[in-house]
Amino acid sequence: MSSAVVCLSAVRDPGRVWTTALGLGLIAATVMAFSWRQVRRERWSHIDASRPEERAGLNRALTWLLIAVAAVAAWRGMRELALGAALSVAMILAARASSRWCTLSLHVGFAVFAAGLLWTWSPLATLVGLTFAATVAWSRAALQRHTPRDLAIGAAAGALSAVAFAATVAHWTTAASVAA
Repeated sequence: MSSAVVCLSAVRDPGRVWTTALGLGLIAATVMAFSWRQVRRERWSHIDASRPEERAGLNRALTWLLIAVAAVAAWRGMRELALGAALSVAMILAARASSRWCTLSLHVGFAVFAAGLLWTWSPLATLVGLTFAATVAWSRAALQRHTPRDLAIGAAAGALSAVAFAATVAHWTTAASVAA
């Protein structure tokens, strides 16, 4: 996901690429440090946060982290990053809301969302991203972390987020050209 956002940032706003890359690197490092700490403290059995109570804790932490990212990005005028973070929060909340019926694969959801973000940059990059998403889905099934239904629902959530992102950015672009 971070790589897709940096690529998109490079195309849309080259002056902010390094700021975006640094910020996303810090976010990824924060999530990894949080996960590692939970394992070290024996609150989690694995860094993957596979048990329901582990996922719930990770999803809560990610939700608050992404809300902060969306707020800071909006404040700094980085509308697309703010939108991506807000849609990521929506996917996490959808996973939490549907947890009684399925274990929506956020790994697959974020991989599909990232592939969708790459569409405006390069259709070839999107194809590579979707191949990566398929590999992620295969690994989640092979590790027996998710059922095919969980993977399909995760992919649908990611695709819906990508479509919402593209439609919102297209609306912003149209509104800006009409105003000019």
